[in-house]
Amino acid sequence: MQNDPVNRPALPAVPDALKGKKILLVNHSDTLGEASGVTFRLMQTLRRHGLDVRMIVFTKRSDSPNVDDVGERLGRGVRFCLERINILLHNGFKTDSMYAISTGVFAKNIHHHPWVKEADIVCLNWFNQGLMNLDGIRALHRMGKKIVWTMHDMWAFTGVCHHSFDCEYYTDHCGNCIYLDNGHPDDISRKYWNRKKKLFDEIPMTFVAETKSLELKARHSSLLRDKPVMTICNPFNVDSYYTTPGKHLDSLLTTMKPNLILMGATRLDNPSNGLEYAIKALNRIFTDHPDVANKTAVYLFGDMRSPEKLDSLIMSHRWLGRVHDPKILRYLYSSAKVFLSTNLLDKMPGSLIEGMAGGATPVMFRQQFQDDMIVHKENGYLAAYKDPADLAEGVLWALKADISRDALHNTVKERYSPDIIARQYIDLLGTLL
Repeated sequence: MQNDPVNRPALPAVPDALKGKKILLVNHSDTLGEASGVTFRLMQTLRRHGLDVRMIVFTKRSDSPNVDDVGERLGRGVRFCLERINILLHNGFKTDSMYAISTGVFAKNIHHHPWVKEADIVCLNWFNQGLMNLDGIRALHRMGKKIVWTMHDMWAFTGVCHHSFDCEYYTDHCGNCIYLDNGHPDDISRKYWNRKKKLFDEIPMTFVAETKSLELKARHSSLLRDKPVMTICNPFNVDSYYTTPGKHLDSLLTTMKPNLILMGATRLDNPSNGLEYAIKALNRIFTDHPDVANKTAVYLFGDMRSPEKLDSLIMSHRWLGRVHDPKILRYLYSSAKVFLSTNLLDKMPGSLIEGMAGGATPVMFRQQFQDDMIVHKENGYLAAYKDPADLAEGVLWALKADISRDALHNTVKERYSPDIIARQYIDLLGTLL
């Protein structure tokens, strides 16, 4: 189902307002992590549409001449470590939440870089853990740059955390942070909330959320409720996925069971991925529906710090580790009947989007998910939040459902195709100049 580049329709002309203008995307990396991948993909698509777009990162892994990193490797490593040490001092040395918050205290700012000096518009993406801080944003404004902030998590409108989960202090003002040791009203989350409030009141910025759910949270936040916030989804190369598996990778699927449930993430046992709920739901199916379990296998992919957590999963399963080869991923997606996601955040995981592009029926937590792409019991199942019993019902429903794999692919294509996302960004950027 891949598009033939030769037969691609002609791209619309670059708007007059953007002709000759330089646009710079800023992200922590160009390939490491989901935010990096979609930002790099956005750069490539915008360039294909005729815009002069480049990218600055903290950690460069690609060989693209349109990506540059900032600072020396040693200096970057020192800054990264100093910020983590500073966070450990504030969170009581709890390493499990060491990456749950960011401050940017020791971050490397980018305003001295020649690409920044040339840029007309700077689009900030995910830039924590050593790259950029609030002073750096203020420096961009003083240089006369138009600023867009694409939000991949909640950090823009909280004091210090990337995801607040059940905490709603961000709707008033932060303090008593759940991630800090002995949090109190004037802890560092309040300190950085105040700094962001001052910055946002001084500097005009446009905020872009990657999902409607994130936009709604931003609009309810005390920091962004009166700021321009909109939703533009992340781009995915939907046409690179197919819905019928080929034969060349048959040896990968050693199971002879007719039903395959697929589950995957960058790090499967990250607490935000809710792996324990998936295990409980699948075990429930194994116990209560042995006829279904006997015909079903579960394949999981992604890093795990504690692989022994899968020992409690009694349904037939196989952990593949991190899958680097996109050909294997595409084959897995096209072979799966169900893609199961127990992500606890109000976002669409990239792996679930890719699974739908491969024709797998999605099952995920609803968690106040504000998006019309998945319609409950029509093209997927939205289970009650943190409810393994309802999640099990969702998997059972999806295994029996007769949903067109091509229809699932086309649903994702209409929402996430790079050309569609690029046009939305072009329309936005054209209004800034």
